Amino acid sequence: MGDDTYTLLEYLFGPGKRDEHTDPHLVTAWDPHLPCPVRQPEHIGLGELADLLDAPVEALRAACPPQHVWHVSVRNAPGDRVLSDAEWAQVAAAMVDAAGIAPAGDEQACRWIAVRHAPDHIHLVATLARVDGRQPRLRGDILAMHAVARQFEARWGLTPMSPQDRTAVRRPSTGELAKADRRGLLETARQSLQRTVRTAAALAASDTDFLERLRDAGLRVRERRDEAGVLLGYAVAFPGDRADAGSRPVWFSGSSLAYDLSLPRVRERFEASVVGPADWSAAERLVREAAAALARSGRAEGAGDVAALGDLLVAAAAHAPAAVRDRIAAAADAFEQAGRAPGERSLEGRARAGWRASARALERAPRTARGGGAVVVLTLLLALVEAVEASRLWHEAQQHRAQAKAAADAGRLLREAAAVAGAPPKRPGPARTARTSPAAGRGPTAPGAVTGVPPRALGPPKAGPGKSR
Repeated sequence: MGDDTYTLLEYLFGPGKRDEHTDPHLVTAWDPHLPCPVRQPEHIGLGELADLLDAPVEALRAACPPQHVWHVSVRNAPGDRVLSDAEWAQVAAAMVDAAGIAPAGDEQACRWIAVRHAPDHIHLVATLARVDGRQPRLRGDILAMHAVARQFEARWGLTPMSPQDRTAVRRPSTGELAKADRRGLLETARQSLQRTVRTAAALAASDTDFLERLRDAGLRVRERRDEAGVLLGYAVAFPGDRADAGSRPVWFSGSSLAYDLSLPRVRERFEASVVGPADWSAAERLVREAAAALARSGRAEGAGDVAALGDLLVAAAAHAPAAVRDRIAAAADAFEQAGRAPGERSLEGRARAGWRASARALERAPRTARGGGAVVVLTLLLALVEAVEASRLWHEAQQHRAQAKAAADAGRLLREAAAVAGAPPKRPGPARTARTSPAAGRGPTAPGAVTGVPPRALGPPKAGPGKSR
């Protein structure tokens, strides 16, 4: 959505940011006889086209929606044949019909155009005011357009797209990216919060534990409770991230960060600790057993299993030695969509139980792993590669293309980490362990040991063992 029709048209019909737009032109519009402002500039200019599109909006006056410009791009898969303008015109008309922008045969519908400036895609632009003064009903427009796209794919033999299953990563908006760039940050607040909240969710055992881990990681936390004090939801923000001239924090609810970070999804991870003090070797055995169980899982059971594997990768990254930590964290990020299988899921799967137990074992690993660190880390990484490969095969069997690709990417990164863990040390010498903060082991991960031995977490003085991350 946007609020400036002319600026959008200027970009779509222009050369692009790096001259990547080739032959920009009008494919079709609400009026099939509308001239193209690039090919027929003597008949209409960009300003006049913007005025025509905006006319129904201007007629609304006080009822004009603040974000009145609707903009969607429709793209072919790489390798598909190049569609003609006439074929793209058919696609455009069917898309705006399905979206509710301009139902077929409705002469009082919204005004819209389809612009093509590259061989493989078009841009649909509409203004959200009908000619009869009413506003369109767009609820579910993207899902409806996906259904239309699948019809054209079947009709013309194009590459089928993955089903719209709501498992894709929530990407930062253009404004968030610009804000991060202005501040000189490598990633947006949304991306940093996703990672921090996911780590807390993977390791927490209760609502209280989860919220404490978020606060210990340096986040501001806002709780939403009912009259009886029961927690209904949560939101997080970075202390220095503010909007409206600094007057309010920029809050993100869990569900706005990722589909599986809503409070109900976070709570699915909570279970009593069933593993006593264990080390990476115990976790490696559990991972292999769970990977074998996934191969025998059905659709619903396997969906719960792969979700638990995603949490295990996050836990492994949190406790990994410094030499491989970044690669395991990247693998956990890559696997994120693979952990969100579409459809129903069971929380009783055998593989799920094994991977949850593995994550608990890893949380205790910094206190119990002693000696032979590189070997146990390598064996665990090889087990994780096996588990991720099992998840890839399971997703392929369920025809989850996007999830299978995410699992394959994660497996590649884990194999890179295993190669690093198995490499001989450059300067052999006695192992040294690095101590973490004496506070409870939550918040950002402390630097790992120089030799690759998992760091040792110390509990608070005279108060029993501290909780490691």
